[in-house]
Amino acid sequence: MKPDSTVRVALVQMACSGSRESVRDRAEAYVRQAADDGAQVVCLQELFDAAYFPQEVAVERYALAEPLPSPTTERFGALAAELGVVLIVPIFEEAQPGVYFNSVVVFDADGVDLGKYRKTHIPDGPQYLEKYYFTPGDLGYKTFATRFGKIGVAICWDEWFPEVARIMALQGAQVLFYPSAIGTEPDRPGYSSAEAWRTVIRSHGICSGVFVAAVNRVGTEEAMTFYGESFVSDPFGEIIAQADGTEQVLIADLPLGRVRESRELLHFLRDRRIDTYKPLLKRTIEEA
Repeated sequence: MKPDSTVRVALVQMACSGSRESVRDRAEAYVRQAADDGAQVVCLQELFDAAYFPQEVAVERYALAEPLPSPTTERFGALAAELGVVLIVPIFEEAQPGVYFNSVVVFDADGVDLGKYRKTHIPDGPQYLEKYYFTPGDLGYKTFATRFGKIGVAICWDEWFPEVARIMALQGAQVLFYPSAIGTEPDRPGYSSAEAWRTVIRSHGICSGVFVAAVNRVGTEEAMTFYGESFVSDPFGEIIAQADGTEQVLIADLPLGRVRESRELLHFLRDRRIDTYKPLLKRTIEEA
């Protein structure tokens, strides 16, 4: 894929009601719809094949995890090969009994497994009780050289940290994908993080000169409502496509030449002063 090519991406924004098999079936139907619409890279949402289970601590929910390769990843890897699309597949991964990760597997357009990423930043708050379920990722930040360009993938809470985006951009990613599950905040009724969510992710695209694509779920699950509003923005922070709060496949065309254009205008990577950033490696900085 030439660096000035245009790539069509799709974000599958859906609700997760019903049995796991029915949710997987609907996800597959949406991936097929995306491919029919010409998508070359398709991204599913975080933990796409089940309700968002970390809302409460329940040991029996560990049973939702799957060792890799799993029936889910094999199914969607075969789908990627059949349709000729790059497919980003989030999964609740069992590394061994008692060690579980919030992961994503990336399949190239021929169905080849390009590797996995394990969520690094793990939140813990009212109804986002992920530290009970997920071990922090141990693979570092990953990029994947696909048939349609080099992509980076991070997961939900990772998307709030600028360091993650910067590292993936420095590794050569042209597009960053963020599968997410984000909705109501039970300790702040009436508050929506949607605007802050869009703003911080778009800013990563500007500061690192990359496209960003964030996909969220919709619907009410137990005590939480997920607001959707998946979006794609370019390296200048302009929103190319944005969803509302309903199930849909969001399609966007990404002219990859805009990566070079933005970096030759806004020289954030050239002017980084890496010799001055050592204090960032500390948890806190004491005043002198």
